[in-house]
Amino acid sequence: MSEALSPLTLELLTWISSRPRTYAEAMEAWRSNCPRQPVWDDALAEGLIVVVRGDGPARGAEVTLTARGRALLDGRS
Repeated sequence: MSEALSPLTLELLTWISSRPRTYAEAMEAWRSNCPRQPVWDDALAEGLIVVVRGDGPARGAEVTLTARGRALLDGRS
C-alpha cells in the first residue's frame, strides 16, 4: 500500500495494535478537542479503526484496527 500516513496516525495505529485497548483507555489517551489534531476522528472516518461493543456489562467496548488499518500499518513496517 502506498497511501501516506501522518506520523500521528501511524503512532495511533501502532499503539492500538500493540495490545487490546478499551474504548475508555483510547479516549483517555487520544481524545482531542483541538481541531488541528483530529487523529482519532480521522482514523475512524478513514476506516482505519473501529469500536467494537463488549460482550456484556463486565466488558467494555474495544478499539481495534480494521483490515485496512492493519494493511496500512503492515505496509509501513
